[in-house]
Amino acid sequence: MNSPQAKQKVIVVGGGIGGLAAALALTRQGIQVQLLEQADEIAEIGAGIQLGPNAYAALDALGVGEAARRRSVFTDHIIMMDAVDAKEVIRIDVGEAFQKRFGNPYGVIHRADIHKSILEAVEKDPLISFHTSTRVVSMDLQGSRMVLIDSNERRYEADAVIGCDGVKSVVRTHLLGDKPRVTGHVVYRAVVERASMPEELRINAPVLWAGPRCHLVHYPLRGGEQYNLVVTFHSREEEEWGVRDGSKEEVLSYFEGIHEIPHQLLHTPSSWRRWATADREPVEAWGVGNATLLGDAAHPMSQYLAQGACMALEDAVTLGEAVKASAGDLAAAFRRYESVRITRTARVVWSTREMGRIYHAKGVERLVRNNLWKGKGQNDFYNGMSWLYSWSVASCLES
Repeated sequence: MNSPQAKQKVIVVGGGIGGLAAALALTRQGIQVQLLEQADEIAEIGAGIQLGPNAYAALDALGVGEAARRRSVFTDHIIMMDAVDAKEVIRIDVGEAFQKRFGNPYGVIHRADIHKSILEAVEKDPLISFHTSTRVVSMDLQGSRMVLIDSNERRYEADAVIGCDGVKSVVRTHLLGDKPRVTGHVVYRAVVERASMPEELRINAPVLWAGPRCHLVHYPLRGGEQYNLVVTFHSREEEEWGVRDGSKEEVLSYFEGIHEIPHQLLHTPSSWRRWATADREPVEAWGVGNATLLGDAAHPMSQYLAQGACMALEDAVTLGEAVKASAGDLAAAFRRYESVRITRTARVVWSTREMGRIYHAKGVERLVRNNLWKGKGQNDFYNGMSWLYSWSVASCLES
């Protein structure tokens, strides 16, 4: 452990939402951060994401909550529809009563906008330096000094390393050596301009159309000027994790037999991006010594609970609080952080898989699903969500 006079230095590998948030959380504890990003610029790809109250609580703790709120659309409901007969299955009110219960709203935002909200604070932080076009190819994480080497043979040294480098994390490969679990589920994402969105579907809510082995989601972005559209299906192919351009023809081939109301959405995008998704089996430890993992590097998950970015934000804040509580002992802080985050994120990973099954039910299972929530009131829904949305900074270090 460094002397109190010397600032501790941490390398954060990965400049996505989790990496930027981790950097901010660490500098709030007086730690210098080198942020390494393999892309040519620090940016975020993708379309929209959903932010639960837990995400806004974490953003507030990082000092970027207001910036994120300005770019968010706050929704009125969360809705599930049956994509076969176009009947409503669930409608959850996320207005005043929801916000009173959980202390924050439910919002949707373009991924680039949430990334920008955090990046603006990172760029102003004198304790953070970031390096783009930096692809880490080797590392030595033993002992009291961490050493990373990039593809240009540049050397980086620090007291600790945090891998925030996504599903294909090189830091995780070095620490754990396990492989991602390819789900076989494919996600297509697109952003549709308001003029192209069918008028009856311009709804201020995340709307999920649950179909047999497939589903669609849409919600407004950027003040309702755009709409995020996500379609998911069980692939007939043997998939490998990755992202590429998609085709409308492939999408249409997986959405036969669904109602014309959601089906019309499949013709609205001018282009698609195609994700073959992966997650990982939860493990009992993310790191050793002065090294750990965060976000998708630690617990990649499918999108069925819309919690990937939310969990990364929670991770970052909890990491900062663990450092604060550990009097500068980074190894102790990392183990305490892992002790609370591994169990919580494992529950989310497994819950996400189960929600995917529920959304994609067919036959009798579909009929059972549609009856699951009949007779439930709003408080019943809120009680069921409490374990997820009631997360707070004050209690984040409690098991």
